[in-house]
Amino acid sequence: MKSTFSVIFYLKRQAVKKDGTVPVMGRITVDGTQTQFSSKLSVDPRLWDTKGGRVTGRSSAALETNRLLDKMRVSINRHYQEIMERDNFVTAEKVKNAFLGLEHRCHTLMQVFRQHNEDYAKQVEAGMKAKATLSKYLVVYKHLQEFLNIRYHVKDIALKELTPAFISDFEMFLRTDKHCCTNTVWLYVCPLRTMVFIAINNEWLTRDPFREYEIKKEETTRGFLTKEEIRMLMDGKLKNAKQELYRDLYLFCAFTGLSFSDMHNLREENIRTYFDNHEWININRQKTGVESNIRLLDLPRRIIEKYRGLCEDGKIFPVPHYMTCLYGIRAVAKRCGITKHLTWHQSRHTAATTVFLSNGVPIETVSSMLGHKSIKTTQIYAKITKEKLNQDMENLVARLGSIEEFKGCNI
Repeated sequence: MKSTFSVIFYLKRQAVKKDGTVPVMGRITVDGTQTQFSSKLSVDPRLWDTKGGRVTGRSSAALETNRLLDKMRVSINRHYQEIMERDNFVTAEKVKNAFLGLEHRCHTLMQVFRQHNEDYAKQVEAGMKAKATLSKYLVVYKHLQEFLNIRYHVKDIALKELTPAFISDFEMFLRTDKHCCTNTVWLYVCPLRTMVFIAINNEWLTRDPFREYEIKKEETTRGFLTKEEIRMLMDGKLKNAKQELYRDLYLFCAFTGLSFSDMHNLREENIRTYFDNHEWININRQKTGVESNIRLLDLPRRIIEKYRGLCEDGKIFPVPHYMTCLYGIRAVAKRCGITKHLTWHQSRHTAATTVFLSNGVPIETVSSMLGHKSIKTTQIYAKITKEKLNQDMENLVARLGSIEEFKGCNI
């Protein structure tokens, strides 16, 4: 926002010194608000030009005083411009404090966001956070930079200038300029909310601009492979060993419920034999840090044996880059006659729905195996398949048939 700004110098005539000179004061005005400061200079009031705010005459003292006043004026103007470009929020007091070296820097949105991303990157390097989440923060940071430039014509904005209208404008920018759907908008607004929480927790911001803002995720259909499609994937004739690797990695995730990153991180020490003499996967999920304990079924156990020993770094599988695997499994699915548009995360949905729940595994157990913090997350994955529905109805028929009061009833 453009501000009205001026700097003038005047005499404090009531404070006459012993030598007859009076102090020169400065006044900064921004948007009608004023603040004064002492220039540390004094002049003969008879030589002062009130209109020009300068000393008249060509004496060496007059020239030196005017030079110092001009230097102050240039410095104050420079600080005003810097604060305007940096914060887009200028007050007379801020300009004065900057000029006098007393500035308490106003925290800004992009400053907080930038520091957050730097700290998060260090946590990613230490293996504490997911790289994909950092990528999301970096994308939102870039979108915010573009939004500030287009909407406000600035590079940054003071935290105190964040309002509910700012949040709504950013949402509209994501929908119209970036063509994001509702769930992507929700995903991109969450990091902005995180920055606001950081500011509030550090007492850089006293009010929450999100207090009147609300956006909800839309329910979406979570795809998964059916038993027939899993069989098609198993029996398909593949072109080469690379396609076989993509297929095996996908099936491993579909029969264990591991995400791509957790499958990629799986190491020999994560495979353990417990009291029941069966092999189990014991791993902390990269995304949440929650422990997953998954008993190895026959198929994933055979896949492990197939690739065990090929990696020298202790990992189980020689996993290519994520996008390589994604495009690879889509090519494999097409070759096997599967028409669905596959994502790698669908393998996790398939594990929850087709492999676990449809075969009678309680949802609480599935939640534990998938490493969910809340069973509500597991319920998102859970789909009632026709096989599961038929199985439950058969169990009901068998139970009703064994109840004495329902036997031999004539209707």
